[in-house]
Parts: sequence; C-alpha cells; structure tokens
Amino acid sequence: MRIEQVKAIFMDVDGVLTDGSIYVGPNDYELKRFTVEDGVGTALARQAQLLLAFISGRDSEATAVRARQLKIDHVYQGYMNKLEALEILLEKLALDAPEVVYIGDGLIDIPVMERVGVPVSVPNAHPLVKKMAVYITECSGGQGVLREVVEWILRQQGRFEEVVAGLRANIHEARWPG
Repeated sequence: MRIEQVKAIFMDVDGVLTDGSIYVGPNDYELKRFTVEDGVGTALARQAQLLLAFISGRDSEATAVRARQLKIDHVYQGYMNKLEALEILLEKLALDAPEVVYIGDGLIDIPVMERVGVPVSVPNAHPLVKKMAVYITECSGGQGVLREVVEWILRQQGRFEEVVAGLRANIHEARWPG
C-alpha cells in the first residue's frame, strides 16, 4: 500500500454509498437513500484534487441523479465485470492502478480490489472483501463511507488540516454538494 501515491477514489455504489437497500415501486420506480456526509466527502476530495468515480454492477437512475448532484462525471453503471470499467478509467484519467483507492463491499468488487493500490471495504461487506481490504471503514454503507475514506487518505498523507483550511477559505465561493 502506497497511500501517498493516491490520486483517485473509485467506488461501488450500492452497499457503499447506500446501505444496499433498493426501494421499488410501481412501474419500476426506484429509490435509494444516500447521506449528505458523502457530499462533504466529495467537497473534501475536490479540494484535495482527488478524482472520483462510481463503478456499479447495476444500472440505476437514482445513482445517475446522485452523481449529477455531486458533480461526479465518471460514472460507470451496468458493469458486472468492474475490471473493464477500471481499465477504461485508468486510461481516460492517465492513472496507474497503485494511485487508486477502491471502496467495495461485494464479491464482484474483488477483482478491482486486487488490482488497485489501496483496497477499502465497509464493515458490512462480504467476508472475502473485508479480507482483501487494507482499511475497513468504521461507517457502514450509506453512513458516510466516502467522507470517512477521504479523511483517512488525507490524514495518512499529512494533508488533512491543509485541505480543510482550503475548503473553509473557499466555502463562500462554493455551493455545497448535497
């Protein structure tokens, strides 16, 4: 693990940014519960110049809406083979795999976790996923995992105070992501 090399955070959505629940209504209407804490995480990541991307095995309009709200441009949905999406992102963003943190919770996340520099898991992940992780968050999926991981990275890199100070200095210019 080379946390000082990290330039990007890629993550699963269901079970990481949500608790994994999907509410389905008539006409396939779908709802998911996200937390504003991950909006704070995106603001911190942007201030720290960390790139963000979603890689999901499912296609979901709720995920697309949340990505737009958080201004996350790199969203790959419907990728059961998440390595394919990872390789696209690495090439598109000119990154090497060791420069990436990946947050996962399910079995289909393992191949990506094996490839990146810093695999991270949530505590309610599959046991094999937790075994792969170099860091297991205190927050469960849907409870602010992204914010926690961004803070962890910045603290490991010795940049947390500097990034928070920069965020506070720029807060009057920015509209807080929700």
